Amino acid sequence: MSFSDLKKQSRLGSLTSKLVAEVEKTNVKSNGSDERLWKPSLDKSGNGYAVIRFLPAPESEDIPWAKVYSHAFQGPGGWYIENSLTTIGQKDPVSEHNRDLWNSGNEADKDTVRKQKRKLSYYSNIYVVNDPANPDNEGKVFLYKYGKKIHDKIMEAMKPEFDDEEPINPFDFWSGANFKLKIRKVEGYQNYDKSEFDKPSALFDDDDRLEKLYNNLYDLNEFLDPKNFKDYAALEKRLQYALGLKGTPKMQDRETQEQEAQWERERRGDYTEPSAAGSSYEDMSEGRSKSFNDPDITGSNTEEEDDSLNYFAKLVNS
Repeated sequence: MSFSDLKKQSRLGSLTSKLVAEVEKTNVKSNGSDERLWKPSLDKSGNGYAVIRFLPAPESEDIPWAKVYSHAFQGPGGWYIENSLTTIGQKDPVSEHNRDLWNSGNEADKDTVRKQKRKLSYYSNIYVVNDPANPDNEGKVFLYKYGKKIHDKIMEAMKPEFDDEEPINPFDFWSGANFKLKIRKVEGYQNYDKSEFDKPSALFDDDDRLEKLYNNLYDLNEFLDPKNFKDYAALEKRLQYALGLKGTPKMQDRETQEQEAQWERERRGDYTEPSAAGSSYEDMSEGRSKSFNDPDITGSNTEEEDDSLNYFAKLVNS
């Protein structure tokens, strides 16, 4: 929609109800480093703080986020780190493999499925209001990858649990709210419970400035473009290697080496960026530049994963 239509819908409050309806509809159905991506910096204790503002959907799109499923697990033959074709409504070899394991009735197989189940991520445009660790990011637009916990907070803001709470659309330029991102390390995982929305306020009072920002939002449909996903045959081949059913190819190790190393660093509590810790991802993968659509396993924890009960129910009924 145009910028003028966006402002008109903001006054009417229709965008909030539209977003809630879209989420409820999809819930019934379902289900080199990219400089566009912003990540909060963490200290040595694994804590971090920043203030961001979620931005509206770009002009050609209706929803201000892209919803992506991925798998990241280590099998007998190595790592499997790939986006899931279920993101774009197609059959995925890991989901089918997990379905067979779950339906076997063996508890050990079910434990394996739990380790291999989908991870859920969202991508949105954001405006960085305050980034104490990286002040140069302030006043700029980025793409931000976040998980179910933060998305739940967005939904709670749009559809409050109690009658005395006013619903807000966090993605609205004029009546949205800044999001205070507070990250703590709790029992080895990143915890977002203390994160919260501030009081509603306009991002800027200058519509010309808002329109300029609106015209420079990043395309979210790119995350859901089939051309950015490996096809079924390629994923099945990769899965066979990870499960130890085929010898692990040399190239696979190079593609996953830096991602695995970074995950292990964070599990040990070392939040040093990969570029400062050793060879770059590009060096290790013979020129294969890391894409924005590559899965990020460093945020893997129980708060960021797909709803296991719903997921397993779908496996049983498939």
